[in-house]
Amino acid sequence: MGNKGKIGNSKEKSSSFLDWIEKMGNKLPHPFWMFVWITIFIVFISFITSLLGVQATDPATGVVIKVQNLLSGDGLRRFLQEMVTNFAHFAPLGLVLVMLMGVSVAEKSGLLSVVMRNLAFSVPRKVVLPVIFIIGACGNIGSDAGVVIVPPIAALIFSQMGLHPIAGLIAGYAGATAGFTANFFIAGTDVLLAGISTEVTSKIPGIGEVSATANWYFMIVSTILLGLGGAFVVTRYTIPRTRRFSMGDQSNIDVSESHSLTPEERKGLKHAGYAALLIIALVSLITIPSWGPLRNQETGGIVPSPFLRGLVPILFFLFAIPGYYYGKATGSIKHPDDIIKYMGEGMKDLSGYIVLMLVVAQFINLFNWSRLDTILAIHGADFLQSTGLTGVFMFTLYMTLVALINIFIGSGSAKWAIFAPVFIPMLAQLGFTPAFVQLMYRVGDSITNSISPLYVYFPLLIGWIRQYDKKVGIGTVISLLLPYAIVLFLMWLGLLFIWFWLDLPIGVGEGIYL
Repeated sequence: MGNKGKIGNSKEKSSSFLDWIEKMGNKLPHPFWMFVWITIFIVFISFITSLLGVQATDPATGVVIKVQNLLSGDGLRRFLQEMVTNFAHFAPLGLVLVMLMGVSVAEKSGLLSVVMRNLAFSVPRKVVLPVIFIIGACGNIGSDAGVVIVPPIAALIFSQMGLHPIAGLIAGYAGATAGFTANFFIAGTDVLLAGISTEVTSKIPGIGEVSATANWYFMIVSTILLGLGGAFVVTRYTIPRTRRFSMGDQSNIDVSESHSLTPEERKGLKHAGYAALLIIALVSLITIPSWGPLRNQETGGIVPSPFLRGLVPILFFLFAIPGYYYGKATGSIKHPDDIIKYMGEGMKDLSGYIVLMLVVAQFINLFNWSRLDTILAIHGADFLQSTGLTGVFMFTLYMTLVALINIFIGSGSAKWAIFAPVFIPMLAQLGFTPAFVQLMYRVGDSITNSISPLYVYFPLLIGWIRQYDKKVGIGTVISLLLPYAIVLFLMWLGLLFIWFWLDLPIGVGEGIYL
């Protein structure tokens, strides 16, 4: 009885804490106005810090970086001249629009609903939940494609399982963001970070280059671990807390319908399957052979390559074309113009996101112009270096610092370009390999993506959720995501410590110690 009481008290305390987070967070204004005020704040901070002469020395180049005053004639001219291009050239906006136009065809034709319904009824729930997180994590092989595609698909799966779609959105988003760097495969992130690490190690005698496979073994196990941890959080916290939400305009999903396929649906799935196989075969034909035009034309490799950089357009066709053939077979698409209609309907759902991106793009560019992001990261690295801690305490503090800075600075490569010249040489003196230093950075750089309101895809998640319940605020969303960040970070730390104590190889030809 005593143990049950303790467990019950623990549940009540965690629930009360999340309720407090939800209550305080919901007092925040709409994301649009929040970004407006944050942008104004950055402008005034740049003015004050420039007067105070705040600066930092780039550890890689030795160049002194000073704050650029945005509240000046130059700042005003640059803002007015580049405001439109900031928005038009904002990479996440184009990625989201292109991806979801293809998804809209597959969804509104009925293809996604049928596929997800059969998946939900044919696979045990204990398997479905971890798989959602694993797919979300592996989605980073296509850069940010996983963040765009996994949450809405997870919402469909959850609705067909009789669970609230918002729980699926939260689970899919958490898997794709908190587990961003984990993967079963070598992705662009591996190549990008390894390139920066190698640039640093080239200046250190006796230390070789860092390959793209330097963290591969650890990341494979991390992907499985994150799947199990995410399934635990969604079962214990997310599903119970989303039961109180309304279904809004999406309440037309009938979860009690039979999961057996009608003759029309079977015909449609067959036609869609043929179309998908043809697309996959064509892409494979121009990617797998050594002469393939989608391979890297200089190295002949696939990572990086036009294939990975063009994965979003490939996925667009992989959703839109099978969706069209499914709709033609079932009657949900009677004329080619229906494709245009479905794409337009998908864009209507994103209208709020498009408006929000106008101010988000300005904030990110102004923060970058001010150089405050770089100075913040450099001083954070200096602070960690000055503590003099070693071993487990240093590992934990290092990853925690990276996680905190990640809330404000989204670009992982930009932060690593600052951290690598400081920590790779410093920890090399303690006998640790650059690959291990990079590994710890990747853990910290991933875990807070999910809870950062400044993350470029957070507004997209808000928009998705409000299609179901328009009353859901930022605080509610963060309270739903926070357990993932905490639990997955603790699990990731535990895995890292076990790996460290057992001195296991972390990648191909890479260990923890020099």
